[in-house]
Amino acid sequence: MNTPEELTFEDAMLQLENIVRELETGRTKLDDAVSAYTKAVELKKFCEQKLKEAQLKIEKIEVNDDKSLSVSPLDKIEE
Repeated sequence: MNTPEELTFEDAMLQLENIVRELETGRTKLDDAVSAYTKAVELKKFCEQKLKEAQLKIEKIEVNDDKSLSVSPLDKIEE
């Protein structure tokens, strides 16, 4: 299995979903369940970091009164 750093966000999410699904069945041996849980924690942290990085990259492009362009963080959009 690849380390999280070698995966795309989507692949990491898929692996995480598969691990959760398998653990939910309750048919996994204890040692395997602990290993799977550890892997799931790694994947969760990786996905959270990727989302955080993506959020930091997203910006709102604004046209100023003088017709010049500027950018501001997306979370400052007024509704």
